[in-house]
Amino acid sequence: MALLAATLGACGGPEVPRDAPPSTAAPLPSSSPLAANATASPLASSAAQAPIAAAARPAHVTLERARALLFPEGVPSDACQAGDDHARVRCLITLCFDGHAAEQSIALSMFDARGDVVGLEETQDMEGGFRGLIHLVPELPVGRYAKHLGWVRDSQADIAGFLDAIRDRATSGVRYRNEALAFRFMRSVGRTTPSAYAMDWEIAYNVSGSLHSSGPAVTETLFHELFHLNDGGHHNWSRRVLGPIADAIVAKCGAKTPCLAPYAPGKTMVRGGTFYAFQSNNGDIAHEYSAELATRYFIEQRARLAGEPVSAPFKCGPKENREAWDALVGEFFGGVDLVPACR
Repeated sequence: MALLAATLGACGGPEVPRDAPPSTAAPLPSSSPLAANATASPLASSAAQAPIAAAARPAHVTLERARALLFPEGVPSDACQAGDDHARVRCLITLCFDGHAAEQSIALSMFDARGDVVGLEETQDMEGGFRGLIHLVPELPVGRYAKHLGWVRDSQADIAGFLDAIRDRATSGVRYRNEALAFRFMRSVGRTTPSAYAMDWEIAYNVSGSLHSSGPAVTETLFHELFHLNDGGHHNWSRRVLGPIADAIVAKCGAKTPCLAPYAPGKTMVRGGTFYAFQSNNGDIAHEYSAELATRYFIEQRARLAGEPVSAPFKCGPKENREAWDALVGEFFGGVDLVPACR
């Protein structure tokens, strides 16, 4: 699968872990320890199979996609044939995580809460741009990798709460979807890149990704990837609207990090390169610049929602920053900007 040329985002690289821009945002909850060696068979549990009230059901990943995610090699012919599509997807999740009770409970809770399905990426060799050729293999987030499943669950809940708070304050529609997503878990062999990439309302997540060092770091990565998905839903908005801004910055600075620093929405760096937002040979710069800008919005607004100051607001930098910021806020977040006006 081509990296970034065919997707709107493929994040990760030889990265320095993403640090939050200057703010004092409260830390996000991390997942509780999981019973890595749990062996109770949830297939026999009536609780695991209990139907969900139809009125409470969110939109969810389709049955066809769920099959491909959860059983890339094919579903046992006699499995999960009863009930409507929602019940059958839930059954497939239960079957996929059989033998891993704690992780199975989390995967089911994600499906019940937002219609998300946790599954597997396909084995493949990925052309990773500046990263080179990368071999990816499917890796279910259980056992030693179970913490990543907990972090993804907590991140999705945190982002949903954040978006609800923004909607409560919005003067127009907040158009930033974070439900009915497919999570494709994988591992890069002998590498720590890419940390994640996104396409067609699916996010591939690397259990060995260099950015995935903690719950808060995973939340920022997922918000970045969610932007790529929403950007596609807005007809490649980043290229159409912010592309000229990003192109002008690169034309002025090239790859010179000191020149790019005032314009960089995030601190993520590529080893041997420059800010991730402006790294060459990584697809359309407008895509990554815009996704980093969305992540900066998340960090700054979350701090303000917690009643905390933002010491160096992005919009208060060069004029290009304010232009890009205002465009993003208006398109995706209902015009909500809780950061005080610049002096």
